[in-house]
Amino acid sequence: MRHARTRYVGLDVHQESIAVAYAREERDAEVICLGTIGTRQCDIDTRVRTLTSKATHVVLVYDAGPCGYWLYRYLTKKQLRCWVVAPALVPKQAGDRVNTARRDATQRAQLRRSGDLTPVYVPAVEDEAIRDLSRAREEASRERQAAKSRLKAFLWRQEIRYEGRATWGPAHRRGLAEVVCPTPAQPMVFQAYVRAVSEPQERLQRLEAERREQVPAGRLHPVVQALQAMRGVQCTVAVTLIAALGDLTRVDHPRPLMRSLGLTPTEYSSGARRRHGPMTKAGHTFARRALIAGAWADRSPAQGSRQLP
Repeated sequence: MRHARTRYVGLDVHQESIAVAYAREERDAEVICLGTIGTRQCDIDTRVRTLTSKATHVVLVYDAGPCGYWLYRYLTKKQLRCWVVAPALVPKQAGDRVNTARRDATQRAQLRRSGDLTPVYVPAVEDEAIRDLSRAREEASRERQAAKSRLKAFLWRQEIRYEGRATWGPAHRRGLAEVVCPTPAQPMVFQAYVRAVSEPQERLQRLEAERREQVPAGRLHPVVQALQAMRGVQCTVAVTLIAALGDLTRVDHPRPLMRSLGLTPTEYSSGARRRHGPMTKAGHTFARRALIAGAWADRSPAQGSRQLP
């Protein structure tokens, strides 16, 4: 029996199981579901041997999710073609509300065969480590800001106002140490809010120190330095942007980068009418927020700083 030349394999990856379905390259061929397998390497190897024994080429695809890119890296080490796609960019039928592992794997195999999927960029292991470090720093910063807002709201409810100029500086912290609450129960709440501010601050300082140590040793450090030559782009903005985008040489036009950052405008056009709306905000949220912060900094007057090495 002649083996099919290409099989398109759709995977639905979970923490403990992987649903598998495949489609032959003929357009009218039925998509066949092979059930689920475990996530152990022996389970994956057994299924891969079964697929490769009946086809010349095997093309695999699965959705990006909380399980990360370990499966992609494992399959590519075995010289297999594998795509990781963004779930938000997968075409869906209007009114389709059924979502199961079997259906997802079947649809991914069918859409990969029809060419309706676009792969996302999978960073290298060392690049993903910098991305995780950048995201952890951003999350700590947001937690600190939220904790400050809760502490400020608590003080306002007690009619306690800080009369100084700069908030959250040494003078402000000394003033917080002298706050006297009117009831015995409120000091415990006040101290809890103060600790909620100090803990993310300490974690943020540790993450920034680690970033200063790890980024110069990375392969993308020259790009980070080059980006800092632009006004409004300091180390935090440059590292966050490069950690999200990765190797910029993989694209030959700015449009894919703008789409991945969600900076392209929305469009509502019908007939002769053509209207553009705000940016889509689809893509790397942290990188887009860092770019917007850099743009706001660019509006301020330029200040002298040390020269980059």
